[in-house]
Amino acid sequence: MNASSKQRSPHSRSTKPINLALQGGGAHGAFAWGVMDKLIEDGRLVIDGISGTSAGSMNAVVYAYGRTTGGADGAREALEKFWKAVSDSGQRYSMVKQIFQNPFSFGMEKSFSNSSPSPSFEAMKFLTDSFSPYQLNPTNWNPLLDLLNSQVDFDRLNQCKETRLFLSATNVRSGKVRVFNTHEITAATVMASSCLPHLFQAVEIDGEHYWDGGYMGNPSLFPLFYNTTAGDVLIVHINPIERDNVPQSPSEIYDRVNEVTFNSSLIKELRAVAFVQKLLDEGWLKDEYRDQLRYVRIHSLRADKALADLNAASKFFSEWDFLTMLRDRGRDYAQQWLDENYSDVGKRSTVDLRAEFLNSGSEQAPLQSVNAASPPAKKNNAEKPRKKKATGTTKAITKPLANPVAKRISKDR
Repeated sequence: MNASSKQRSPHSRSTKPINLALQGGGAHGAFAWGVMDKLIEDGRLVIDGISGTSAGSMNAVVYAYGRTTGGADGAREALEKFWKAVSDSGQRYSMVKQIFQNPFSFGMEKSFSNSSPSPSFEAMKFLTDSFSPYQLNPTNWNPLLDLLNSQVDFDRLNQCKETRLFLSATNVRSGKVRVFNTHEITAATVMASSCLPHLFQAVEIDGEHYWDGGYMGNPSLFPLFYNTTAGDVLIVHINPIERDNVPQSPSEIYDRVNEVTFNSSLIKELRAVAFVQKLLDEGWLKDEYRDQLRYVRIHSLRADKALADLNAASKFFSEWDFLTMLRDRGRDYAQQWLDENYSDVGKRSTVDLRAEFLNSGSEQAPLQSVNAASPPAKKNNAEKPRKKKATGTTKAITKPLANPVAKRISKDR
């Protein structure tokens, strides 16, 4: 990072608070690194809270530690240093490289486009489908654990006041999401949030075992609603939600199942947010209950186009050129998002959740009570949604924030 890139933007004197929701996705998390790098460099948004899963958890932890120790520049430097260490470690310890680095590999690890499935990745998948990590890795060795401990002082991170952190993991026993807050975060909790069960043994914390948080919260949004002061949430997607083509080959089907699986929990939570917005907008709640719900402004930086050319195998690639390519894509998309949506932050959503997630079948019908009683007696005079030209980073505009009331949330939901 050169000296000029460290200079703060002239816009930094006028800032707005925002929360980030960072999806997981292995090496594709470098795209979110680029998004964060551009947001920090721009300086007009102050990150109040971050909810992360898997690679999103790693980005969140490294950002918060760098911010605590070195301010905005420290955060950018910490993220770059972390991803460089990931690349260096991957060159030594990548499972694909360890198993298939031989004269017959023919550089197939480099094949990451959807049209070019990687035979070496398919072979690795076959191996992990046939043997569990308790058989393949009985000592439970994970190079990422040492890497994280070398990059982050977790005792100091636990004292971080600048940004609130919420890391999601899936409780293997209960099947519920477990959210770890800033003061609870250790290298083990980050490993739990990132634990793919076909590759690594479940991570034990306080007698409970955890797998990757992506199964139940990728990422979890609810901690940001009632535990931060910012009323805006920017979701940084890693897994494309929509695809134009129907997958037909085994690798294409595997890739699409991977995307659908790791988007399902987020989509369900967004549907719940849309329903709460509908209740507030249309005056269905009694006055004594209105202030118990918070109207959150949602923003979205989608990966449908940004990462459409990448397959699931590329989530395991760690070449520095590949990671920096993803970083640069993230920076470009973040700049586009800022150009188109910064003025809306603090005023209105830039995602029409109803159109996106409440537009299937009977859900389009007007909300009615069980006994089909008369329409609600009261309407909210929130401003009507206004449309924006589609750009790939935004869909439409919804409504402003109602008066929030802080509530406690369950850690294990």
